[in-house]
Amino acid sequence: MKEALAIIHRALGDDAGLVLVGGGVRDLLLARPSADWDLASSLLPEEVMARAKARGLRVIPTGLQHGTVTVMVGAKGFEITTFRGDEIYEDGRRPVSLSLGVALEEDLARRDFTINAMALPASAVDREDWAASVVDPFGGRRDLELGVIRAVGDPLLRFAEDGLRCLRACRFSAQLGFDIEPATLDAIPRRLDVAGKVSVERVFTELTKLLCGDEPGKGLAALASTGLLGLWLPELLPMIGCRQNNHHLYPVWEHSLEVVRRTPADHGLRWAGLLHDSGKPARRSEDAKGHYHFYGHEADSEAIAQDILTRLRASNALVKDVVSIVRHHGTHPGPTWGDPACRRFLKRLQEDGLALERWAAFRLADNSGKGFGEERCLAEHQEVLARLQAMAPSPLHIKALAVDGRALMALAGRKGGPWLGELQAHLLEQVMDDPSLNHESALRAAAKAWLEGH
Repeated sequence: MKEALAIIHRALGDDAGLVLVGGGVRDLLLARPSADWDLASSLLPEEVMARAKARGLRVIPTGLQHGTVTVMVGAKGFEITTFRGDEIYEDGRRPVSLSLGVALEEDLARRDFTINAMALPASAVDREDWAASVVDPFGGRRDLELGVIRAVGDPLLRFAEDGLRCLRACRFSAQLGFDIEPATLDAIPRRLDVAGKVSVERVFTELTKLLCGDEPGKGLAALASTGLLGLWLPELLPMIGCRQNNHHLYPVWEHSLEVVRRTPADHGLRWAGLLHDSGKPARRSEDAKGHYHFYGHEADSEAIAQDILTRLRASNALVKDVVSIVRHHGTHPGPTWGDPACRRFLKRLQEDGLALERWAAFRLADNSGKGFGEERCLAEHQEVLARLQAMAPSPLHIKALAVDGRALMALAGRKGGPWLGELQAHLLEQVMDDPSLNHESALRAAAKAWLEGH
């Protein structure tokens, strides 16, 4: 990344005022990897394009109306935006007017949070003392040390300019483990009307980043306390304060936060962690002894997960993955399960496209998130997983039968039809009860017996 920045710096020249801005500087100071480096320059976009092209670099005019062009170094693109000052916002998203060619400090003043309002001259990136060259007019480095998310200037103004910033504050809290500074946090509920204008696609992207952060519970708690949860995920509000039975130490909401934290930082697993018990509040019942039950909550949770992710326009693949995890999260094969029941469970997982190891990773997080210690959960979990893994090679689909459809049609002397599927399903059931039957002679005998009655 530094080599590419050096190439762009040489192409534009020392008088371009080229700087690394925003999250790239923040992540360098935190010694965190950064996926993207955003650049800014005092040059107007046309001049950036002319100088880059003169040095043989490909340039894409990705956002000239916003002062942005993309310069390609090999296959990697770097956005370069002219120093700008936003002037008027009307839609809570984009300025209707902006001024280009302002001073760097004015450009930094329009950014969301102090930790993102720093700049590093491109010429200093390779120096050992590069940190001494960071331009930091709003105390971003101090806030990095304090571990706080603080708006640049008046938080009410910052959030009025772009409603997504409310959610970004919660997302950075989850990713960095920082607290949101009180005045900044207090401003969020007063800007829910602006946040409500943000497109669902952008909301989904930010929520996914939040869920996959190192401390997702901090971000989710901030969503709940500020009203953002009710704005975008109102179905989850009844989870807050919903007490559970003696199998859970935590109420539904706190348990879900624990499950999210304990799953691998994978989009599907984290969304499933948030949504897997969303159906519990509506299904809670109390018996004569005062014990709570949640019969059938898995189906309700599945429906809620489907509705939420569809509304947020998640990909079909993610929706299917999350719904499959939620559907099976309440199934717990135990010592009382016979081998045929275990094999049929594996078959259901396979039919839903859910890998055993993926189901198992979620199951461990769900069980250990109940609050009764991890050692007991881990020992029991490893025993269950080992048993299921030993059965995984068993025939779980009709394609795995030792006799195929063509051979069965020849045996029956019939053309294909519904009967063939029924026969194959019957044979598979026999094999799942006893995998040793999966050889040609046994299956042909079983098929003949079935055909005699059909």
